[in-house]
Amino acid sequence: MDQPFTERRLRFMDAIGEGLAVVPGAQEIMRNADTNHDFRQASDFFFLTGFDEPDAVAVFNPTHVKERYVLFVRPRDREMEIWNGYRAGIEGAVARYGADAAYSIDELDQKLRDYGLDRPVLYYRLGNPAFDPRITRLVGELRAARARGYTPPTRLEDSSPILNELRLRKLPEELARLRRACEISAEAHTEAMRFTHPGLMEYQVQAVLEYVFRMNGSRRNAYPSIVGSGPNACILHYLENNRRMEAGDLLLIDAGTGASRRPSARSTRSCCAPSSRASPRPSRDSATRWSTTRPGAC
Repeated sequence: MDQPFTERRLRFMDAIGEGLAVVPGAQEIMRNADTNHDFRQASDFFFLTGFDEPDAVAVFNPTHVKERYVLFVRPRDREMEIWNGYRAGIEGAVARYGADAAYSIDELDQKLRDYGLDRPVLYYRLGNPAFDPRITRLVGELRAARARGYTPPTRLEDSSPILNELRLRKLPEELARLRRACEISAEAHTEAMRFTHPGLMEYQVQAVLEYVFRMNGSRRNAYPSIVGSGPNACILHYLENNRRMEAGDLLLIDAGTGASRRPSARSTRSCCAPSSRASPRPSRDSATRWSTTRPGAC
């Protein structure tokens, strides 16, 4: 298992002490018929597990004798794997992702009822419409167990402050990956500026940018690429990228790569489309235009 994930889990469990933490992964979202949108794992879940399949939940129970870190995942299914690709399954969750134990996602509710007894704090980040009702129901069931002599959690706390603090302190390996993501993003921005000329569509410049991402090993963008020319450069979250550029247009690119294991590098650059395709020197044109900029100018 990769060092960063193991180290993060140890630090996280140390922070929650005698509590119980539930961190759900993301679910697939249907696009149409039997096709789903591109899957992106929930950030907190991936940060702690590195597990990149849908319909999974991580449970952290530091005081448990054997099952301190448990993954609930989809079991292996030969027919579904023929259609949609391989699954790690219960065995893979332990062997490949370092879980102390793993169970089918169908067993989650029962296991949470067992894990939650005599735990002072339940850590969970509210705001997930698909999962919040499950936690609300769990809290009610644990409170009902008081009549049988058990002590339910007395507090429900957001795990985000702990995870955000963990993200502030990077391991050397994490820093190296972030630097590599920055290098790839810088190379892509440079290539996009070199390629830019009047008559191109914004999405064609986007294609060059993301080609460099992919050829350097980045399967995904850090976020949707913004390539806005002319008036579109003033739209903060412009995503259509469908305008044809004209000579002298200001072109704004806000894009970054998500390199190996999800480190992201956000970069924003502006350049000017050159006066003709024969002189593709956006950096020189940009330098000239920036040199004439002064306070108070429109």
